[in-house]
Amino acid sequence: MTTESAPAPRPARATAVRRAAASIRPPRDGNGRAQPLRAVGSRRGRAPATGLVAADVLALGLALALAAPAAWPPGVFVLQAAAQLLLNAYRGLYRIGLSPSVLAELPALLGLALVQWYATAEVLSAYAPRYAMGWTALACAVGAHTLLSFGARAAAHRARLRSAARNPQSTLVLGNGPTADRVTAALHDHPEYGLRPVGRVRSGIPADEAAGSAGVLPVLVSAQDVARAVIQNSVRHAVFTVPPGAAPDGAALVELFVRHGCRVWLITDQDDVVPGRSVPGPDHLWGFAARPLDFGSRRPVAHRVKRAMDALLALVALVVAAPALALCALAVRVSDGPGVVFRQERVGRHGRPFVLLKFRTLRPADAHESATRWNVSDDGRMSRVGRTLRRTSLDELPQLWNVLRGDMSLVGPRPERPYFVEQFSRVHPGYKARHRMPVGITGLAQVHGLRGDTSIEDRARFDNRYIETWSLWQDVCVLARTAGSLFRLGGS
Repeated sequence: MTTESAPAPRPARATAVRRAAASIRPPRDGNGRAQPLRAVGSRRGRAPATGLVAADVLALGLALALAAPAAWPPGVFVLQAAAQLLLNAYRGLYRIGLSPSVLAELPALLGLALVQWYATAEVLSAYAPRYAMGWTALACAVGAHTLLSFGARAAAHRARLRSAARNPQSTLVLGNGPTADRVTAALHDHPEYGLRPVGRVRSGIPADEAAGSAGVLPVLVSAQDVARAVIQNSVRHAVFTVPPGAAPDGAALVELFVRHGCRVWLITDQDDVVPGRSVPGPDHLWGFAARPLDFGSRRPVAHRVKRAMDALLALVALVVAAPALALCALAVRVSDGPGVVFRQERVGRHGRPFVLLKFRTLRPADAHESATRWNVSDDGRMSRVGRTLRRTSLDELPQLWNVLRGDMSLVGPRPERPYFVEQFSRVHPGYKARHRMPVGITGLAQVHGLRGDTSIEDRARFDNRYIETWSLWQDVCVLARTAGSLFRLGGS
């Protein structure tokens, strides 16, 4: 029986949709007793990373004992251990995947060991010549450290896989097509991945069709059923078989899973949907391309760094751009009269409204026109100063204050007015998913020319791509590309 055709090993009878969530029960032990539910937001997923940290520290200690010069002070171990943990974390060696491979990690382990030992030897020899280390000794130390790390991490990975097979965590599979069926079967047939499917989420289809589907797991179609199933069965993982932005109610479901502390995955047989990550080797689940979808609550440190970077850069930009701000304000005041700053309600992260600031380039007839008129670039009422500000994007400068306040980020999906958010969310399924991240002054869509009167569908696609592949380096790249095209005429 293959994973393409294998049914889940449960009674071959579909569960009625209205009783689906109620039919899911907490997992039971070998004696049939219900296991206690884990608290929402369980930290169990951090245990494998702790094992890898311990393996790295142990390997470093053994390498220092075997290869380091006897004259080196004992405090070097502490400094070396701190440097190693930081370098490995930066390289992504503590990210827990479904199919860890120490062979895939070997090049990174060798490179980082070389950097670590060379830097330590240079610093110590500069501090005191008696601590100098020859090239042969350095090569032996790097080789010993790499081999010891290889062995220790292999043991940690093997222990993690055995533990996952013994105690798989409850998982919901989201998707309507054959890919979702195959992924579900693969999870049932290969418990070593640690994911035990307990239900299928089939959103966007009629209830009677879901109730009559030939499924073998409980079928959930509403967010209420999903929330009930997550709580009742202590679900720890959610597996999307299509990108959340392309799934009906994908944004709402992602928000629900993140709120309950679930880890969200994208697992599919389309390699172009799940590109390889910038870690030692792309992940997979029995041949299916797999990638964890990281959202704000799962990367708190990185997002705090993003917020700190936004605040610092916005403050510096406000100081540097103060003369330009003053000149723009004066030009608007002289050309168009009082009311230099234009305030407009926009929708931010998680749908929260805020007041966006811009230099006024056009005085709307009333509040309704301001809230519902899409494009004013060709409006005859706009003065020459207003057109110049819009074409050079200088009218956006006051939004640096929004960034400093925390309403916005420097990089993120562009915020829109509530009227258009409601319209676009109905027409474009992935539009609402844009609000998973803080909105920004510039974004991936904007650096690809999608601004002004351009395709909303394309913008939503780029925005969701940015969110699902977000990193601090990507923010830096977007800012660099924005700076390179800052004064190209075109406007917003």
